[in-house]
Amino acid sequence: MSKIASSGQEATRQRYRAWRLAQGRGRLVPLGLGLLVIFGIASLALARTPKKTYTGNPELKLFIDAMASKHGFDAAALETLFARAIHQPRIIKAMSNATKRKPWDDYRPMFVNPTRVEGGVRFWNEHSEVLAKARREFGVPEELIISILGIETHYGKNTGSFRVLDALTTLAFDYPLRADFFSSELEQYLLLTREEEVVGALNARGSYAGAMGIAQFMPGSYRYSAVDFDGDGRRDLFKNFDDAIGSVANYLKRHGWLAGEPLVVRAQVSGEHYETYVNSSLELDHVVAQWKSLGVIPAEDVPNSERAMLFSLRTRAGPQYWLGLNNFYVITRYNRSSYYAMAVHDLAGEIRMNRDRQARPAEEAER
Repeated sequence: MSKIASSGQEATRQRYRAWRLAQGRGRLVPLGLGLLVIFGIASLALARTPKKTYTGNPELKLFIDAMASKHGFDAAALETLFARAIHQPRIIKAMSNATKRKPWDDYRPMFVNPTRVEGGVRFWNEHSEVLAKARREFGVPEELIISILGIETHYGKNTGSFRVLDALTTLAFDYPLRADFFSSELEQYLLLTREEEVVGALNARGSYAGAMGIAQFMPGSYRYSAVDFDGDGRRDLFKNFDDAIGSVANYLKRHGWLAGEPLVVRAQVSGEHYETYVNSSLELDHVVAQWKSLGVIPAEDVPNSERAMLFSLRTRAGPQYWLGLNNFYVITRYNRSSYYAMAVHDLAGEIRMNRDRQARPAEEAER
């Protein structure tokens, strides 16, 4: 680490201690403070009194210096850009509310409902050739791709209204719980704006978390998983449905999607040995044989060697227990939530069933 970065950190630590002392009326309030590492240069993400802009922010200064030294950005140009970034208190509030989980009885209907099912069938009919191409190339069924787009943006109708620059800057420097993640995404965003003309540094809009476009990709996912699926020379996830479809399928494939494999299987539980593990992880941390030894019995045949996670859905009738398999795990890489992944699974099933039902009369009429 350079002496410049080291001295900057020490100054930041001193300012932070002074701020904590002020908050504690002269008594230092204990608070775990992790180092935020950005491109090999350590920076501190501070919980400080929000300001309207980030001009003069010491952590932002370290960030800009890192972008200049690591990636060759013009520091003065970045200072001009960030002078226009505005702190958004609504984003901090939205992030806090996002951790409050509804019961499954209330969560599921928000996404698995007639409007989204009908919209999904319509989307399939309108983009059937591109969806079939994605299935052939990546092994992801049409209904899964459609379901993700339906849940993320209602098939492109609601892609977000926050300026991505504001969202990522606010979360990188005023949301300490995940400051390291959002600082990294801010780095990826600036690199993305340099690589893709369709992503304007000041103009791009997205969700309160900085996700963009029809598929709601974070900047890092955009850079590494977005594809030019129609061959026009651009990866446009804002207006190009072909690129969005191909990019979702590519993202899932890159994260380990296995063609033709199931996502979940219902489970029965007994005893109490399983209780330590239910909802403890979104990783495939046990094989089915181990789950059986803990009192978790799949309702369908699953190979004992299959890796799985155990999760439950909270309902008014009591918890439902499920084993999430490899493809379920892959969906949770898109959004780190078992409820989200289960909604994707259920909406996909409803879309497939309704489209098949609508296709039968036409097939019978042709005979």
